[in-house]
Amino acid sequence: MTSAVLDGLAAVCLVLGGVLSLLAGIGLVRFPDVLSRMHAAAKPQILGSLLILLALAVSLRRVGELATLLLIGAFQLATAPLTAQMIGRAAYRTGRLRRDLLVVDELADREGGRAGQEDGLAERELGPGPARGQGGTAGG
Repeated sequence: MTSAVLDGLAAVCLVLGGVLSLLAGIGLVRFPDVLSRMHAAAKPQILGSLLILLALAVSLRRVGELATLLLIGAFQLATAPLTAQMIGRAAYRTGRLRRDLLVVDELADREGGRAGQEDGLAERELGPGPARGQGGTAGG
């Protein structure tokens, strides 16, 4: 491939990675609860970072830099899902989530109903959601 084609590919990857990272940042600000924000922080941010690393790899084209970029990408792929899992689990255990936004609650049986006892904490901090107030545990 010619240098111009590789530079064009690097530019496209850089722009796409920047757009995905920007969308992840907007999602962190706009989404309503921790679990939604966790997806915005993990999924598009990792893809955006990998696209930026790919753009750097295409533009630099040296073995030393490629090895470093490969290590950075592997570290991102290994740590981001683990971080998102731990943030989601901590939010669930402390009750800092909106249960009305959950489609399926797979941890309800494992936690022994503990999360249901903390519904009042989540409602006081987040405010009543559309389904709250109709039989919720917090009342006033």
